[in-house]
Amino acid sequence: MSVYPWQSDLLKKLSGNRLRLHHALLLKGRAGIGKFDFAQRLSKSLLCAAPDNQGAACEKCASCGWFAQGNHPDFRLLTPEQEGSEEAETVGAGAKKTSRKSQISVAQVRELQHFLELSSHHSAGLRIALIHPAEALNASSANALLKALEEPPPGVIFILVANQPQRLLPTIISRCQAIDMPIPDTEIAVAWLEQQGVKDASGMLSFEGGAPLAVLGGLEKHAYSTMVAGLLMAGSRLDPFAAASQVLTQGMEAAIETLQKWIYDLLASRLTGAIRYHGQHSSALQALGKSVDLRLLLEFQRKLDEARKSANHPLNNELQLEALLLLYSQMFSKNN
Repeated sequence: MSVYPWQSDLLKKLSGNRLRLHHALLLKGRAGIGKFDFAQRLSKSLLCAAPDNQGAACEKCASCGWFAQGNHPDFRLLTPEQEGSEEAETVGAGAKKTSRKSQISVAQVRELQHFLELSSHHSAGLRIALIHPAEALNASSANALLKALEEPPPGVIFILVANQPQRLLPTIISRCQAIDMPIPDTEIAVAWLEQQGVKDASGMLSFEGGAPLAVLGGLEKHAYSTMVAGLLMAGSRLDPFAAASQVLTQGMEAAIETLQKWIYDLLASRLTGAIRYHGQHSSALQALGKSVDLRLLLEFQRKLDEARKSANHPLNNELQLEALLLLYSQMFSKNN
């Protein structure tokens, strides 16, 4: 359970301040950078009897053994346990196999409150409650948690992990120490991905917006996006009716999201020259940018935003996508 290289300094800092930590930490940042894994590693370190000088757990004491087995008496994990993590990260120690759902319920928070009333079994009186993702709290469970945050029991540290902290109650945010989780430098992330055996790590990292764990969880998605980009590079020569069935192989939602990323880069290439998702296709995007009608491009972007809202609606997706791709091919001058 080694820490990701872009998180080592933060782990050392927080673990070293274990006696002065705020009673509630809010780890926030984009999906796919390892927030949940970091929260588990921090929890394990704080509960460890003998962490090393880098803040990492010793992996040898009784506390580390309990944590690794998922039954540490001083640790609780609250999660909706959805199928697959938003961050494509590993499910951590302490997770229980329950029915999958999309929210953290008030019943779960009330069960946590019973845990908070107990005395510590070990770790010099420290207990940890990890909540992931915190934005999965509904109105009732958020208010129940707020009461615990307002009057925290001695020796308890709450760790909230959030991709979208703006969805949390302002009163919850105000009672937490907010920590912006580090986004890895491109060179560090690419080197790490290559160590994991990822090919075209640079291109895949670019497509995932700099989120290395999203790369690991999206190898199939990357192959799909590469295929779609190959079709879209045709510009005015695109056959929308032949392309629609290929673009739909991963479903309408994936199709619209992939188109949105391409259009974002096409617009950025035209206006600023900066490309976010498709760095490996920069030459093709720049060439298309020279022949695209900017007004039609902006209108197409708006239509994609509308289509995203109804991507899961039981419409005839292939007909809808054919119409969108037809509009796409008409944005370019015929000599592109």
